[in-house]
Amino acid sequence: MSKALDNANPTIFNTPAASSSSRTKSPRAMLWDEGILDWEDSEEREEIDSEEVYDLLRSITDPEHPVTLEQLRVVTPEDVHVSGNRVLVYLTPTIPHCSMSTLIGLSLRVRLLRSLPPRFRVDIRIKEGMHQSEHAVNKQLNDKERVQAALENQHLLQVVEGCLATAGKRGGE
Repeated sequence: MSKALDNANPTIFNTPAASSSSRTKSPRAMLWDEGILDWEDSEEREEIDSEEVYDLLRSITDPEHPVTLEQLRVVTPEDVHVSGNRVLVYLTPTIPHCSMSTLIGLSLRVRLLRSLPPRFRVDIRIKEGMHQSEHAVNKQLNDKERVQAALENQHLLQVVEGCLATAGKRGGE
């Protein structure tokens, strides 16, 4: 017997084949995507914009459904903000009582922590008014000790890894 889904029939939106990846990536950006660059040793600091951050997040898979966060509009380009070395991402749960919101936020955080240079501070937040427990979820997602404890839970880490398995795919790839 399997657990009942929070949202058994979510709305899935069409997404452009290469919405934010339509521009040609520089060789340096491609190395960043592949995790080859060592940002600590790099003398040159390439600026990162909200479009690039969104591109890192859009293809993460929802924990309950085999679709991306972009397709569910859990993450949208308008809700990703970069200013200097700060990144702020708002996520929109598909339903106001979504129990997966914390797990989705954790997946977003892990993706960004693994992909961005360490100089970036990442904040993940529930979009205001979109979840019945938004303050509690926001506190949990932005508390370093709670995030670390969650990632030490092997089952939880496996679920996050499952969500991130598609994170490298872009557009129609």
